[in-house]
Parts: sequence; structure tokens; C-alpha cells
Amino acid sequence: MAWNLLFTSDIGLLSLFTIGFILVMAVYLARYAAKHLQDEERGLSGGKHLPGTR
Repeated sequence: MAWNLLFTSDIGLLSLFTIGFILVMAVYLARYAAKHLQDEERGLSGGKHLPGTR
């Protein structure tokens, strides 16, 4: 009954969309952060630091 409600009701479909969106966003943010950490380790940041830091 729970699976039927999840896939057929409006609120169930909205829940699935929300879960999917959060998972996709987490993957994107993890890849974005990893890329920028690698750039920072290589010294490719181009000198873009916050005021008052390095």
C-alpha cells in the first residue's frame, strides 16, 4: 500500500522528486568542491582569496 501511495499520489510523486533533486544536488556539490580543492592544491586559484586571508 505504501509503494502504491508513493507512486500514484500527488504528495508521493512530489516526495520522489524532492529526494531525486537532493541526490542530484549532493552529487553536483561534491564534484564542484572536489574540483576546486584540487585546483587549490595545485595553486591554480588565481589569487582569489578572501580579504584578510593568505
